[in-house]
Amino acid sequence: MDIVCHHCQARFKLPDEKVPVGKAFTVTCPRCKKKLTRAAEAPPAPTSPASLMEEVAAGTYDASERPFDFLEEGARTAIVCESDPEYQVKILEALEALGFYVTQAPSARDVLKRMRFHSFDLVVINEHFDASDPDRNSVLRYLERMPMATRRSLFVALITKRFRTMDNMAAFNKSVNLVVNVTNLDVLGKILKRGISDHQNFYRPFKEGLVRI
Repeated sequence: MDIVCHHCQARFKLPDEKVPVGKAFTVTCPRCKKKLTRAAEAPPAPTSPASLMEEVAAGTYDASERPFDFLEEGARTAIVCESDPEYQVKILEALEALGFYVTQAPSARDVLKRMRFHSFDLVVINEHFDASDPDRNSVLRYLERMPMATRRSLFVALITKRFRTMDNMAAFNKSVNLVVNVTNLDVLGKILKRGISDHQNFYRPFKEGLVRI
């Protein structure tokens, strides 16, 4: 630490190991022999954490994050982002009845890690999943930024209390394919079946055109 004596203007160094951490201290000036009091230094400001997406991208491989590595080709996979146990049961029953292989995620971080290693066919997400503010949901923001070629092959169903089921304007605004109100979870299977079918029919000519090219 560099110290300047305010009595005689002498400059001298104090070894860092002799500087008390977080405490005021007194030192004697080697030139004028007067005592100098130094206030405690403020602790270093914490470094800003990397964004969740950067943190996930920097992670290493974990087999638990790749639950579908050994499925046969053509198997349909889904990830459920829902914290409410009652809603979870209804969602899982609906997806399994539709023939999806399903995995659940406890946090947004876990979802992004799994999506990093696997291309899911379906994402069912509550807008409040791991987010107090639904408009700042990390998973939804990640999906919004997906390359269109990747996002086009993914069907996203948003579980919500704010919007009515099949509200196309709300779906467009939230960048999802389908909105399902929690009051309609008992018939989620029928709603998803119709929504996925409409999605596939909409993009079928486009995909067939890509194959011809």
